[in-house]
Amino acid sequence: MTDLAVDASITAQIEARVRAAGSSFYWGMRVLPAPRRAAMYAIYAFCREVDDIADDAPDDQKAPGLAAWRAEIAALYDGRPSHPITRALLEPVTSYRLDRHDFLAIIDGMEMDAGAAIRAPSLAELDLYCARVASAVGRLSVRAFGADSARALDVAEALGRALQLTNILRDIEEDAARGRLYLPRELLDRHGIAGSEPLEVLRHPALPAVCAELVAMARAKFAEAERAMADCPRRPMRPAALMKAMYRAILDRLERRGWTALDRPVKTPKALKLWLVVRHGLI
Repeated sequence: MTDLAVDASITAQIEARVRAAGSSFYWGMRVLPAPRRAAMYAIYAFCREVDDIADDAPDDQKAPGLAAWRAEIAALYDGRPSHPITRALLEPVTSYRLDRHDFLAIIDGMEMDAGAAIRAPSLAELDLYCARVASAVGRLSVRAFGADSARALDVAEALGRALQLTNILRDIEEDAARGRLYLPRELLDRHGIAGSEPLEVLRHPALPAVCAELVAMARAKFAEAERAMADCPRRPMRPAALMKAMYRAILDRLERRGWTALDRPVKTPKALKLWLVVRHGLI
């Protein structure tokens, strides 16, 4: 066994972290064959590491922490990773042709969060953010799933944006507490919301109209992903189809709840998750 070999304890630790996160992504990963599932666990663990730095590290440690991950990605592609997560990524990078630029794009997105709080970005800025923190993850994911055609990458681009827009709508109150507001400036202006102070925007009577437009944007991206997915082999797209179904269910529940009771969390019941796994993952 070489020094870079990934022992069972590292694999177990990474899987435990993914499972403990309680993310819907865990269900999508479970339908994969073991080697591809391990690759996805490592990709997800990397995303959690850099996201935790952007969200929770002290301000003076955010930039150095993300810079250290840039260096670790460089070491990964030089064949000399030192972190357990990048050691777990070493074989998938070669086997599934994972692109270095996608890992770096994710870090770029986290740097957007780690700097001055994002407040009412332009639509172009919001799209760039979604491309970095979500669609780049999608591109890594579809390769790990075993699908890397042009249409599979189209799925990654559209579905990544749909999922991130859903996250923004789901976490709007939590983000506001962090001083962040991802609702785009153009939509706020269209509905007469001039400010960008997060908690004030959330109290504005026009907030539901803004959120309704963002819901429509997310639904358009779900539909775009579905069209691209129809042109891909079904089996490697099973995890993507499952994630699409789970997040569309979240979006449906958010829309039914509305935007005047943001303190009421929206979650997908376990029974629904299990049904979606059967419907989209195991048949």
